Amino acid sequence: MPTPLFSPSHDPTDIAPLGAHDPVRLGPYRLTGRLGFGGMGTVYLARSPFGRTVAVKAVHPELVDEPEFRERFAREVTALRRVRSRFVPRFAGASPRADIPWLATGHIPGPTLHEQVRNVRPLRDGALARVVTGVAAALADIHRAGIVHSDLKPGNVILSPRGPRVLDFGVATRRAEQSPHGPLWGTPGWVAPERLRGFPASAASDVFNWAQLTAYSATGRNPFGAGTPEATARRILRGEADLIGLPGEFLPTVRAALAASPALRPTPEQILSSLNRAGVTRPY
Repeated sequence: MPTPLFSPSHDPTDIAPLGAHDPVRLGPYRLTGRLGFGGMGTVYLARSPFGRTVAVKAVHPELVDEPEFRERFAREVTALRRVRSRFVPRFAGASPRADIPWLATGHIPGPTLHEQVRNVRPLRDGALARVVTGVAAALADIHRAGIVHSDLKPGNVILSPRGPRVLDFGVATRRAEQSPHGPLWGTPGWVAPERLRGFPASAASDVFNWAQLTAYSATGRNPFGAGTPEATARRILRGEADLIGLPGEFLPTVRAALAASPALRPTPEQILSSLNRAGVTRPY
């Protein structure tokens, strides 16, 4: 399965200087450093003409003539334009048809959830509640805009000083545009069972990934284990989730969100209500 278009680190300590072959300007933005990069693109720290700090994503020059990548990039721009949420970076501008297609959002300082759990420790107490409820609220806003994220995972959640932010809409789709015969975009180990069976991603698929992410935040591991993508996929299809170590107040909601049938999973709004009844408040 292809990796997402971008999965950068936004940890301010990881900003690297521009390289000899990096552009110095994209659109109206002056680039000041590298925030991260992947197989398909680079994310730069930049300044707007008004002095605001933004993150600018750019497709690698050698890929700009590939229609598939331009299409995915244009889809990310469209998705992000539609979403209004305090838990999603603010859209600042884009030019998907430029010689080097670019997309600018507000810069969110902080490590990814993956980096925090891997390099420091899993989350506890208020920090866990803050991330879990914030991501659920982000999904509610994303789905309200008619968008399915399709790649919610720890590397796509930034832990900012003001709460979590959900990133990377490179594989997002509008609900009306989904096809049961489309490609299986996503990240191995972070794919809902219906998608492994050939069905399109849906809002319920994002909810399944929220449950995985919640378990990961608390325990430091994907509840369906590690190993080869094939082994993980088999455990997902069999419903073999390891939730040992997940605090009890989260267990009923996470188990419901991991239901094999998408129709049985709660909506993000129902998740928030369920957690509230269990004593998990929204600390933001």
